[in-house]
Amino acid sequence: MNVKMATSEKVPGFADTILEQGGDISSKLDMLRQEKFPPNAQKSLRQFSLAEVADFVGVSQSYLKKLHLQGKGVEPTTTSTGRRYYTADQMNDLRTLLDRVPHRRENERLQVIAVVNFKGGSGKTTTAAHLSQYLALRGYRVLAVDLDPQASLTALYGIQPELDEKASLYEALRYDDERRSITEVIQPTNFPNLDVVPANLELQEYEYETPIAMQRKDSTAGKLFYTRIGDSLAEVDDRYDVVVVDCPPQLGYLTLTALTAATSVLITVHPQMLDIMSMSQFLLMLGNILKSVEAVGVNVSLDWFRYLVTRYEPTDIPQQQMVGFMQSMFAQQMMRNHMVKSTAISDAGLTKQSLYEVERSQFTPSTYDRARESMDAVNAEVIELLHKAWGRRNA
Repeated sequence: MNVKMATSEKVPGFADTILEQGGDISSKLDMLRQEKFPPNAQKSLRQFSLAEVADFVGVSQSYLKKLHLQGKGVEPTTTSTGRRYYTADQMNDLRTLLDRVPHRRENERLQVIAVVNFKGGSGKTTTAAHLSQYLALRGYRVLAVDLDPQASLTALYGIQPELDEKASLYEALRYDDERRSITEVIQPTNFPNLDVVPANLELQEYEYETPIAMQRKDSTAGKLFYTRIGDSLAEVDDRYDVVVVDCPPQLGYLTLTALTAATSVLITVHPQMLDIMSMSQFLLMLGNILKSVEAVGVNVSLDWFRYLVTRYEPTDIPQQQMVGFMQSMFAQQMMRNHMVKSTAISDAGLTKQSLYEVERSQFTPSTYDRARESMDAVNAEVIELLHKAWGRRNA
């Protein structure tokens, strides 16, 4: 009997193949960006309806109509059917006119929100992106910091790291003489009030360089690695009210440095058993590491931290049980509102856009409204926490 021996598959030139394929993907994505955001591949921002503007500014629709009819304030775009639309800049002008600018006061410290999870796919970047944009639309001065070398948050703002060659926060964290100020890497976005510090693969160098710097006898910088983000943010303290940091899905030096700079922490969690199990390991590891950091004199002082349930399906019984399980253990740290799973969010992401950028008319109205209601409720709850931390009476 002839027996044919099985042979293992040989992959010729694996490194060359994946480099070529990675380049092909990058080129194709750039072509899509050019098509989606002509003429210069830069993102713009849609106009907002009267109802949205009234909600974001915090006044009634009838009051805005009255201002318009009296010739006060800004001049919205009016359609043939009488619908009024405003730009984001006009919303800011209305806030100034109505004395509703929410910027922090002298006695209120810069709020740094670290959005973290050990596991990928927990909705971390989606949360950070929408929170940053919502805060900006509410009139706060916001800096979004992408700490993930995969740069998903960066891509959402229309920046393609391997082509646009934008510097990342690594330039402000590095240990050599080429270290730069964070002011040199901050980029504007298509949202007024919102800037971004992009990410790129170079950020990963910080994970390699930090342990080397810590071992050098003559290096105090390495031993004090956890102060580097905080020191960088201190340079722009007067420019922003809130910083939102999208941490990488790993418990490395980037995440630890962000956590020691944070005034608050938002832990995203998908309500499934494997994700809860992963989160328990993340919390145990994080707690032990932070204990070690505190032992050398670093005080990790938070105004608040919360668990945010993401990609939640209210009709899914096992997910309901997981949420109940979490609430039974740490009800005080659970966000009251959950971020529901929605095709509107994923469909918007196909064009590198958020719910706040896409037009409602592109979706089934009920689908879009359900997603926006959920997202707005989560983000409004964060504002409550910020106001409470600042000691404002309207928290």
